[in-house]
Amino acid sequence: MSGTHEPVDLTNCDREPIHQLGSVQPFGFLLAISSDWIVTRASANLVEFLDVAQADAIGRPVVSLITPEALHAVRNKLTTLRGSDIVERIFGIALMSDQNRFDVAVHLNEGEVIIEGERCQDDRRDVASLSMRSMMSRLDHTETLEAFFREGARQARALTGFDRVMVYRFDEGGSGEVVAEAARAGIGSFLGLHYPASDIPVQARALYLRNLFRIIADVDAVPVPILPQLDEHGRPLDLSMSVLRSVSPIHIEYLKNMGVGASLSISIVVDGRLWGLFACHHYGPRLPSAQSRSTAELFGQMFASRLESRERRLALDYETKARRIVDRLLTSVADNASLLDDPAWLIEALADAIPADGIGVWINGRLALAGIGPDERSFAALVRHLNRNAAGRIYAVGRLAEAYPDLEVDDAVAGMLAIPISRSPRDYVVLFRQELVRTVRWGGEPHKPVEYGPNGPRLTPRKSFEAWSELVRGRSLPFTEAERRVAETIRVSLIEVVLRLTDEVSMARQTANERQELLIAELNHRVRNILSLITGIIRQSQATSVGLGDYIRQLEGRIQSLARAHDQITRDHWAPASLRQLLLAEIAAYLGKNAQRIQMSGEDVLLEPQAFSTAALVFHELMTNSAKYGSLSGTGSGTVQLGWHRDDEGNLRIGWREKDGPPVVEPKRHGFGSTIIRRSIPYDLGGKAEVRYVKDGLEADFSIPARHVVGPTSERSNPAPLGTTEPKTNPNDRPLSGLNVLLVENNLIIAMDGEDILRRLGADVATAPSVTEAMEILADQSFDLALLDVNLGDETSFGIADRLAAEGVPFVFATGYGEGIAQANSHSDAPVLQKPYTMEGMTDILARVPLPRAFPG
Repeated sequence: MSGTHEPVDLTNCDREPIHQLGSVQPFGFLLAISSDWIVTRASANLVEFLDVAQADAIGRPVVSLITPEALHAVRNKLTTLRGSDIVERIFGIALMSDQNRFDVAVHLNEGEVIIEGERCQDDRRDVASLSMRSMMSRLDHTETLEAFFREGARQARALTGFDRVMVYRFDEGGSGEVVAEAARAGIGSFLGLHYPASDIPVQARALYLRNLFRIIADVDAVPVPILPQLDEHGRPLDLSMSVLRSVSPIHIEYLKNMGVGASLSISIVVDGRLWGLFACHHYGPRLPSAQSRSTAELFGQMFASRLESRERRLALDYETKARRIVDRLLTSVADNASLLDDPAWLIEALADAIPADGIGVWINGRLALAGIGPDERSFAALVRHLNRNAAGRIYAVGRLAEAYPDLEVDDAVAGMLAIPISRSPRDYVVLFRQELVRTVRWGGEPHKPVEYGPNGPRLTPRKSFEAWSELVRGRSLPFTEAERRVAETIRVSLIEVVLRLTDEVSMARQTANERQELLIAELNHRVRNILSLITGIIRQSQATSVGLGDYIRQLEGRIQSLARAHDQITRDHWAPASLRQLLLAEIAAYLGKNAQRIQMSGEDVLLEPQAFSTAALVFHELMTNSAKYGSLSGTGSGTVQLGWHRDDEGNLRIGWREKDGPPVVEPKRHGFGSTIIRRSIPYDLGGKAEVRYVKDGLEADFSIPARHVVGPTSERSNPAPLGTTEPKTNPNDRPLSGLNVLLVENNLIIAMDGEDILRRLGADVATAPSVTEAMEILADQSFDLALLDVNLGDETSFGIADRLAAEGVPFVFATGYGEGIAQANSHSDAPVLQKPYTMEGMTDILARVPLPRAFPG
């Protein structure tokens, strides 16, 4: 070897192509077969299993090597594969005409079929004596996570028969810790030992996530090459999903240094990430039967599922408790704003929600500190850093000195969680944690010696596995994901409280501006409602559009129609507006110089704002459909007769008649536009709508109730509140699966959006636009949960809440006006969802509702 070497570091292991070693373990054989069932590669030991030399097998049809019955079984298994990361197994199959039985694994790889076989074992000692159901029952009866891990190790050892079985958990950096162990007597214990991330390299962890099971039957076994090594493109065979994949020489050396003769690993995957492994060691060769290994793999997956449920339940329990604490804190602050200036009170109030050793508060340039933390000068400098870098989000670090090296902070302060509680320039509540001085027992020296070894210019595995202690300095206990979610709740809630307190102080100082403040609140509500309408239109249009251009044109037309309507009703301070002007604006926008093709008749009337917006959308869709498919399409002579009048009860009757257009056929599927035409006026206004597809052209009749209609010379009424806001989105969970939910919402588009979100969460939804209809539905049907829009136009949903409370049905208020409006009634303790509806907001509020079964969080 020359006197100079390439640099050797921990990334050498990370770069080793462990999935392309070109060989298999000798306890089985491998065949690679093309899509036309010709053998393209085979392991060199093929003759030992199928009595055919490897060289003779290449290029032959696979049916000349195995029986037609066996090939049929393999093909049947292939039909069950759903993707390249799935391996199917066949147990006890005869591959040849003799009586020898084989266990076979089949998977797909880059268009080829990979068949791996091993002789079937009849050793009944490998078969688990306990059923999977009883094994899961024993796991479920453990009270703590530690007991759960111990029981998992015991069960895995009973299944595999290995000398030592460890539950090995990864941390965020990839290092691992043995958190449970089951071992035969006299071989010592690895329990509590830590191993650096380099012991299981990056690409190995990625492979564990794809292929959940790994067996190394004998560390002294000689690997069997797969021939030819390279295909016609010069590529080796990818053995990522192989059962027989041979072992990296580095890993073999590693196992031999530990005195291990055979190993087995079962991946523990939680929430799509590699949580850890069942790491099994035997101090001699060991090969459990394929059936036993398959059972162990199933056990590993069920263990991971139970672990995921436990972790979610623990996080939910913590967050539920913490949110109660936060609610009490916010109630106290809302009653007494001076508490925000009292750090001693804040640290006491937040201690049970997010444990900390110190707190700093910065509000309006004033600061206060308590407990362990920086001094006033350093805290002010920290706030300046946060305002530059944290971008208004919660921000957590575990090594403060490393994150801010120029900050003069006591060595005892190591961790920080910063919670912004105002808009820029930002105010903060900052929680501090002290240094966690702890001794870590490493399984060998954690910093592997960088040197050349017997495997060439790569990292040589550590040869000492004695416990190595290392003092970890400058690091705090990390803030968990659950703690960060609670901090986010504190952030959002305190911002609302601070803004509300600021508004109250401003009103107290400027009583002359009281009306202006009310108008601003009303304008904010109306703007949010319009945003909700637009969000709903975007989502519903997307569901029915056939292409991007079609989607954009539909969307532009609908939003422009809303904008024109909004312009007209705001010209006179949100007063009733002219129906004729609405129609003229829509006609001008759509037909331009051809406006005469629509013949209007009727004395002009004024519509209240809510009815005006609804009518704008309905007539926009009618004109759009007519221009596409009806009498206004093309350059023909088709016309539309559009007339209206008020009946004896004052209701506005409107008729739409298309003439001289192409023949009309009722569509097989009604899209979003058709839904608006048929349902908007009945749903939003309590009116009527009838659409008929007759041969001469589309006919539609509408009736708008008198309360929404004002004569052109009569006194204008006050505006009707729109009553909603905009929605959000999030989890893939279905926490409402099997539950009946009542949604009370007086706007059709927003109701459709709310229905979509609730159904994606698994609920069966019934919707009502008014108190009367909600009461009728409640008389006929029982519900597990209700979501009540507080403002239903000219009424509120508090009466519905009274009935639900009497029947013991949990409910959530929804409002765009702020919690004060929703809670200004006898149900002040009810949860309040800030509108618009979003998936994220909905799942968040459901975590605080006592549903019939536990919410998974």
